[in-house]
Amino acid sequence: MWKDGQGADVTFSVGGQLFKAHRCLLAAWFLVFKAELFGPMKEKETQCIKIDDIDPEIFEALLHFIYTDSMLVDSMLVDEHYKESKPAKLHHLQVASDRYGLDRLKVMCESKLSECIDVETVATTLVLAEQHHCKDLKEACIEFMAPRNVLQAAMATDGFKHLVASCPLVMKELLDMVSRSG
Repeated sequence: MWKDGQGADVTFSVGGQLFKAHRCLLAAWFLVFKAELFGPMKEKETQCIKIDDIDPEIFEALLHFIYTDSMLVDSMLVDEHYKESKPAKLHHLQVASDRYGLDRLKVMCESKLSECIDVETVATTLVLAEQHHCKDLKEACIEFMAPRNVLQAAMATDGFKHLVASCPLVMKELLDMVSRSG
């Protein structure tokens, strides 16, 4: 139904791309869209909803999850030619799943992000985990950085500078763990 658009009764314009969908299915998954499509504030005969603050590729991954109950990671979110593609896009998908209340997708993103933690992305992933209340991902990041050599390498990244500036309490947790392990 999703791919062929059969019975679709709403269209989303996301970054210039159009996505057809089914109101009832979206309302069942997204409380945000339930209010917009069926609530007292709904626009009469809303045919096209414009979304400006999400990448079309990420919105497509959200719709894929809603229609298939599976995560569109391997074919869309992984680019063999660009190593950082997977974590960066997973970060965006994590944020979108949190924003739209897709808890199961949020947990799936958290799991995938835990699998691909590396020195270059760990600090950025830790900021994301803190801001979006991803306890397991946060713990995985802190444990990954606990060895002094890993922490020193992570400290040289731009993501670590962002971590220091935006999450001082997480820095305290990290330093406490490093002092206990060393």
